[in-house]
Amino acid sequence: MDSRVNDTPPGTTTTTVPRKTRSRLLGTIIAIAALLALGWLVWHLTRPKPEGGPGAGGGPGGPGGRGAPATTVGVGMAERIDLPVTLEAIGTVTSAATVTVRPQVSGVFREILFTEGQLVKAGQVMAVIDPSQFEMALMQASGQRQRDEAQLENAKLTLQRYRTLLAQDSIARQEVDTQAALVRQLEGTVLADRAAEGTAKLNLGYSKVVAPISGRVGLRSVDVGNVIGPNDANGIAVITQVSPIDVQFAIPQDRVPEVQEGLRQAGAMQVSALDRTRATVLGEGRFRALDNQVDTQTGTVRAKARFDNQDGALFPSQFVNVKMMLRTIPGAVAVPVNALRNSSSGAYVYVLNPQERTVSQRKVQRGQATADRVQIVSGLEAGERVITEGADRLKDGDKVSLPGERPGAGGGGGRRQGERRRGAGGAGGANNAPATEGAAPAAAPEGARPAAPASQPPTGAAPAAPATPR
Repeated sequence: MDSRVNDTPPGTTTTTVPRKTRSRLLGTIIAIAALLALGWLVWHLTRPKPEGGPGAGGGPGGPGGRGAPATTVGVGMAERIDLPVTLEAIGTVTSAATVTVRPQVSGVFREILFTEGQLVKAGQVMAVIDPSQFEMALMQASGQRQRDEAQLENAKLTLQRYRTLLAQDSIARQEVDTQAALVRQLEGTVLADRAAEGTAKLNLGYSKVVAPISGRVGLRSVDVGNVIGPNDANGIAVITQVSPIDVQFAIPQDRVPEVQEGLRQAGAMQVSALDRTRATVLGEGRFRALDNQVDTQTGTVRAKARFDNQDGALFPSQFVNVKMMLRTIPGAVAVPVNALRNSSSGAYVYVLNPQERTVSQRKVQRGQATADRVQIVSGLEAGERVITEGADRLKDGDKVSLPGERPGAGGGGGRRQGERRRGAGGAGGANNAPATEGAAPAAAPEGARPAAPASQPPTGAAPAAPATPR
């Protein structure tokens, strides 16, 4: 068994600190040191820099100082123009009339006289049904009529003879009355025969299927050789009227009074139909009708405009962008849309002071707006210049420069300072001063190899003797 030697002198009291207490004390010291270091770092980063020092915000070239470079901005002009007030919506092209062409008599489909997608006129023959049965029916009705007419003529002659005999008192009056009734009966029969003959003529004419309206024919629904009739659901084809054509769109209920006022003042308002990119005008038309109730689900009122569509640019069920002219505001002060800015206190613009090349923030009241211009009701006069680009980097009183102008002195100072810094770094660091003409070169450190000269010595000058290391 090993024995340990106690080196503690006699009479000395030994105090043992628990290991857990030492660890807690050490952690507390480290945490305090970390907090102190963090506080010093925050103070160092947030303390104000001395003016003119490197990295100082107020020095030349520093942003926000007196020598800061002027912000380059775009400028627009407040102009007095006649500002159009328009209403824009998404519309659907709808045909003014759509008809499913069906035959009015039953029969065998014998001939097609149209092509799919063709433009047809009202009354144009499109198809032919076998007319044989209708021709026979017409002949039968004509024969029946002629027979009954002959009987009627004979009855009339007999009645005339009976009346002559009655005048001579040679025949009973009863026979005369009976013959007169027969004549009236045959007249009714002949009238019915004529109606039957007319029906047969109509059925024969219906064997030629004609277009009921003018428009574009769709795809054919039946082939030659099939038996077709008036009860066929698909018919022969569908004709859609494309000229004129309508566009249906929805108007917000808040703008309905403006539309009604425009109808009272200007009558038929002009409506333009544009493609989905709003770059191409597909047609010009007139406002036609406004619905009589508000859709409770969307809060809009349906409206309709009519277009001539002579070139066929509008196609049924096509989605278009609708732009309707409501009225024109004469002599309105307007600025570009991107010049108007908004804040919690209202709308404002930056006005350029041309002499000082500074900007002033001015509150304005906006009015109607178009795609690229907005009306200024108050706060701005025509002829004043406003900032349209770069306003996000401005505040009231900032200096600005216009495109193509020479920047201010602040910007040049910053560039010169940067060039001096780059030159100093290339010469050997921040502690080495830039070399000047006639100055003695710095002594080389002991034991170091001399650096090569930056340039060749002038002609005829003795080269400098290299330093001899000790």
